[in-house]
Amino acid sequence: MSVSIVQYYGEQTSKCGYCTGTDCSKSHGMHAYRLTCDDYQELIDRGWRRCGNYCYKPQNDITCCPCYTIKCDALEFKLTKSNKRILRRMNKFLRDGKREPSEQQQPTAGESKTADDADVGVGVNASDPQPQLPDKKPSVINVEQVENLAAEMKSACPAPGLDVTAGKGDPAASLLVSNKCKSESIDLFLLSLALPINLFNFIALTSNLNPPRKKAKQMRLERRQAKLGAPLEQPPHTKTLKQEKSLKDFLAAPCETDKHHLKIVLVAASDTQRTCTDAVHALYRKYQLVIHNDNPARLTLASMQRFLVKSPLKHQTTEDAPDMGYGSFHHQYWLDGKLIAVGVIDILPGSVSSVYFFYDPDYSFLSLGTYGSLREIDLVQTIAERVPALKYYYMGFYIHSCPKMRYKGKLSASYLLCPETYVWVPLTDAVRSKLDVEKYQRLNPDATAKDVNEFLNQHLNDVMLLLDAKTCVSYNSFVQLTGVVGDRDVIIEYSKLVGRVCAQRMLFVNMS
Repeated sequence: MSVSIVQYYGEQTSKCGYCTGTDCSKSHGMHAYRLTCDDYQELIDRGWRRCGNYCYKPQNDITCCPCYTIKCDALEFKLTKSNKRILRRMNKFLRDGKREPSEQQQPTAGESKTADDADVGVGVNASDPQPQLPDKKPSVINVEQVENLAAEMKSACPAPGLDVTAGKGDPAASLLVSNKCKSESIDLFLLSLALPINLFNFIALTSNLNPPRKKAKQMRLERRQAKLGAPLEQPPHTKTLKQEKSLKDFLAAPCETDKHHLKIVLVAASDTQRTCTDAVHALYRKYQLVIHNDNPARLTLASMQRFLVKSPLKHQTTEDAPDMGYGSFHHQYWLDGKLIAVGVIDILPGSVSSVYFFYDPDYSFLSLGTYGSLREIDLVQTIAERVPALKYYYMGFYIHSCPKMRYKGKLSASYLLCPETYVWVPLTDAVRSKLDVEKYQRLNPDATAKDVNEFLNQHLNDVMLLLDAKTCVSYNSFVQLTGVVGDRDVIIEYSKLVGRVCAQRMLFVNMS
């Protein structure tokens, strides 16, 4: 059993990775000891993003370069001419082993160079610069001990009306549970800790906020019925039209006679014997030095692990999950047995989120950044065949004020997250025009719309606090037990940023 545990750092000021300005990038930060995949999906849908275990949310209204979360509907995605050129270029290289003039950024007759073509030289991909980490150290918490405790207490649900105490002499342990126990909705982790007075209000609330997904059997039945259904009759004038090649058509299985062979392997990030090899580290180091002109002293194996391997997401497998489960993964690209690229991704209940992408600069002529994005979209489409709800591809941040980062908006069926109401708005020319005028925009055209997941002060009593390794209480119980309000303003600020759902579901570390 897993539960999200976070420590909030507050406002952060750092150097900007987009405009390279000093002390002008403004954000909020927190350390995540553990994040459930459901909670992280909620967080990225509120503008948060992770770098290793560090999570940050840009303060778009005051930061130098506003960062808008961007996603693509993979099921509605359409290939552009530039996308097709890159796919044909790769296929031709694999088939013949030749580098044609077009691979040297020479547009064909009648065509102009696009943003996708430009990535041949500068390494465009779905990644964002590594944020500057705060000069703070999180409190020491044994996450495994907490989760083991939750597993041990799995069958500790009390009978109706039975009083529960955690030990003698502990005021928190004397809190009573008098409501009926409903095992299917209780967070068993909380049962192993000091139980808050209003625990059952918390249980009922989180049960409603996190509705169960469809059972795998039901999903299989729906897919079978869809296949048995009669196909729609095509209008006469469309039957003779040539079917346009899809992304899967371009990425069809290679032939044995191909000159080169590309193998793409999905590896769990936690499998350090495959994600922290000398080959991976050498590739990462080469990419950072050549493409980003990084400081060689910073490119240690430990820094790569902290940035790209460590993750607060615990691998999760459920009956209705995709075959590989949910969690953090490395998408490794092997060309004739040589590692040439790695895509770091998070597979979540509603999306595949790109964390970072790095590749061998010697193969820049293959536009590996864009090719990697197309491969990740194909992964989403493949997963969606089994898990229909997982149909979005998150590309990180769209920074319109930074021209070199606008390439992310080139993917069709893309949406930007409104930074005030947290609804998705189609990325259209009208939206781009608004961002041309003013770099910070509300985006949601409905002036009366509000955040449906807004945290209000009246919800404060239900925020969950982790006081120490064995004590978890609601804020209301904390005040009753200690007689002090604690860091009330800080807890409210954090809760507004993560939203009501996560504030009442995650554990806020309060060990000061």
